[in-house]
Amino acid sequence: MSEVRSTVVIPNYNGMEYVEKCLASLQKEPAGIILVDNGSTDGSRELVREKFPEVRMIALDQNYGFCTAVNRGMEACETTYVILLNNDTVAEPGFVRALEKAMDGDHRAFSGGARMVNLRHPEWIDDAGDYYCALGWAFAAGRDKPRENYDSPREIFSACGGACIFRRRVLNQIGMLDENHFAYLEDVDLGYRARIYGYRNLYVPQAVVRHAGSASSGSRYNAFKAKQTARNSVYLAYKNMPPAQLLLNLPFLLIGFLVKQLFFLRKGLGGSWWKGTAEGLRLCCCEEGRRRRVRFVGRRLPFYLGIQWELWRNIWYRLKL
Repeated sequence: MSEVRSTVVIPNYNGMEYVEKCLASLQKEPAGIILVDNGSTDGSRELVREKFPEVRMIALDQNYGFCTAVNRGMEACETTYVILLNNDTVAEPGFVRALEKAMDGDHRAFSGGARMVNLRHPEWIDDAGDYYCALGWAFAAGRDKPRENYDSPREIFSACGGACIFRRRVLNQIGMLDENHFAYLEDVDLGYRARIYGYRNLYVPQAVVRHAGSASSGSRYNAFKAKQTARNSVYLAYKNMPPAQLLLNLPFLLIGFLVKQLFFLRKGLGGSWWKGTAEGLRLCCCEEGRRRRVRFVGRRLPFYLGIQWELWRNIWYRLKL
C-alpha cells in the first residue's frame, strides 16, 4: 500500500443533502479523511457515522463557523499535505494525486486550487483560481465560463478554500485560517499571507471537483453573505497591507467599496453590506483585530512590491471578466 501523504478536511454544518455524495467520491482516493461537524442537527452527523465509519469525525457542540471548523481539522492532521474540501462537492477520480503532483513539482508552492466546475452543469467553471485587486475585490476566475477555457496550470493569487491543498509545514510557519473571519474571504487572506512570506499559489486544472456553490448560506447573494463579505473585505485589506501600502491603495479601496455598496443596494442588500462594512471597521480598531495584523518585515519588501503590482494588474483582469 502506498504512503498516505494527504488528509482531506471537510467542514460540515447541516449538510445532509450533499455530504454523502462528497464522502462517497473520496472512498478510492489515497488520503485520510477528517470531517469536522459544526453542531449539525439535520442528521448528517449520524449519517456519516453510520455509512462512513472509516472517516474520523470531530464533533463540535455548536456552529463555530467555517474557519474554526477547518482549523480544528487541520490541527489534527499529521500528513505532508492538507486538502480542504467543501461538503457540497463531488471529487472526480484522481483528485488527490493531481494536487499532490503539482505541489511536489514546486517547493515554493504553499497551495494548489482545484478546477471547480458547476455540480449541475459540469461544462461550466465555478472557480479556476482566486484573485484580489486594489479595489478590495476578491473574485474567482472563469465563473460561468466554458470549462475547456481553463485547462492550463498557472500561478494565482490564492486558492479557493472549497477545494485546495496546503503544504502543512508552511501552515505551521504562517498560521492557519484567521477565525475572526468566521466565513468568507478567509482563503484569500491565507493565500495573501503566504504571498507576503514569499510562497506561491497554484491553479491545478487536473484536479477536478463538482461544486453546488453557496449550499450552506442559501444562494449566491443573500443577507448573511453580503454582510460577512463586506466585513471581511475591510479586515482583509487592513491586516495584510502595511500603513504605506494601505494609504497608496486607499483611493482604489474607497471606489471599490462604493461600487459594491451600490451593487448590493440594487440587490436589496444595501443595509447588510453597510452593516458588514461598519463591523469590519470596528474589527480593525479592536485589540483582537490589531493583534492579527501581519507585521511588516523589511526583508519581505520585494514580495510586497510584487503583490502591489498584481493588485493593480488584477483591476484590469477583473474588468475583462
